[in-house]
Amino acid sequence: MSYCVNCGVELDDSAERCPLCGTPAWKPDPAAPSYFPTKPAEVPPASRKAAAALLTAMLASVSLCCGLLNLILPTEHPWALYVAGAAVMLWVWFALPMLARGIPIFFRLTADVAAIGVYVWIISLALHGGKWFRGLVLPMLAWACVVVFLLSFLLRDGRRSRLSSLALCIGAAGLMAMGVEFCLDRYFRAVWEPGWSLVVLVICIGLIIPLRIVRRVPSLREEARRRFNM
Repeated sequence: MSYCVNCGVELDDSAERCPLCGTPAWKPDPAAPSYFPTKPAEVPPASRKAAAALLTAMLASVSLCCGLLNLILPTEHPWALYVAGAAVMLWVWFALPMLARGIPIFFRLTADVAAIGVYVWIISLALHGGKWFRGLVLPMLAWACVVVFLLSFLLRDGRRSRLSSLALCIGAAGLMAMGVEFCLDRYFRAVWEPGWSLVVLVICIGLIIPLRIVRRVPSLREEARRRFNM
């Protein structure tokens, strides 16, 4: 079935001209190549190194611009250090894994914790807070490194199920809360009186128990795997 290219009247397959306006009928050749692409074009994904280079350039540009602005408009505290520290922390979190693939989870998590430490250290330099950095932040970071080491050691083989890995991460969060409250009480009150961290730990245990039950019961495990792809 074809139509007149001039007036749009429907034409018979055998018609040579339009019966209404006399325009010659145009019949496309079925063997002719299509005017439109038969396969959708695919844009090749950007390489990880290119994405890391772009992110590095963006973070460096923001840090440089803020540093120049801080020099032009001087303030009591060099606020550009906060931006530079945040840029370093974001670079370690996102750009470093793109550049160095296959990094063990222990080194990745340790680098993330160290990036936070560097950021807080830069803030302490800007605020002249060396005392609270040494007495409060460093113990917290040391405890975080211990928790990270234990978590990465338990997850090192990569053969654990997602339920087991999730349970371990929740338990690590509870241990981290206990360590943070211990460091806070030790620094401000010189005595440890556990309070809110116990609430966090109990909540974490309450979340771990049903996860372990689901992991042990085959029917529940299969249901969770089907619904949540675990």
